[in-house]
Amino acid sequence: MLEIKNIVTGYGDMRVLDGVSLAVGDGETVALVGSNGAGKTTLLRAISGLAKLWSGSITFDGTNVATVAPHDLPQLGIAHIPQGRGILGKLTVYENLLLGAYCQRARSQRDQKLAEVLELFPILNERRDQRAGTLSGGQQQMLAIARALMLQPKLLIVDEPSLGLAPIVVGQVFTELAKVSAQGVSILIVEQNLSEALGISKRGYALETGKIVLEGTSEALLANPRIREAYLGL
Repeated sequence: MLEIKNIVTGYGDMRVLDGVSLAVGDGETVALVGSNGAGKTTLLRAISGLAKLWSGSITFDGTNVATVAPHDLPQLGIAHIPQGRGILGKLTVYENLLLGAYCQRARSQRDQKLAEVLELFPILNERRDQRAGTLSGGQQQMLAIARALMLQPKLLIVDEPSLGLAPIVVGQVFTELAKVSAQGVSILIVEQNLSEALGISKRGYALETGKIVLEGTSEALLANPRIREAYLGL
């Protein structure tokens, strides 16, 4: 589904990604882990067309992403939840969800999808008339996921969903992401919380200073001494 081959990109004269390759299959959840500054968010920006490639390629369902304007990518079925969630705080939960179905591919089934996401996230149904900015951090993250699902995505890209959340809430968010994965949606999740990210993923990649240094099954990565020392402190 998503195939990234040897991409190089950065900002100005600063190279951030140096020959990165990874893939996400149909219906597969893949984790990308790494410390701050490793280049994780830049990789997601490259997929979404917000960071121009210097070399290499990104294809999605056979389409060269570099030839598609960023605002047209949702029409292909790519939904990107940015770091910080990106919800519209002055609008209600309901209004935020409706905006998730703005593009043509999702508009015709908007009401059906709305019913599905409210069933998946009952707390949002309870708070549907509440301003999104007054929700708790965990509820805002659930709203961001639900709004992305309104697009009926083939691929869901999630950037640091645990950021700023209490540990118990982090567990709830990842439980919801696992439910999304079970529905057959492909997920690429970028996360510093290694155990949670790999816990819902089939495979994973470790990114360090702009390069993929390890890849493998989630079980293999969790057992890898380098990963355990660098990310789990073991």
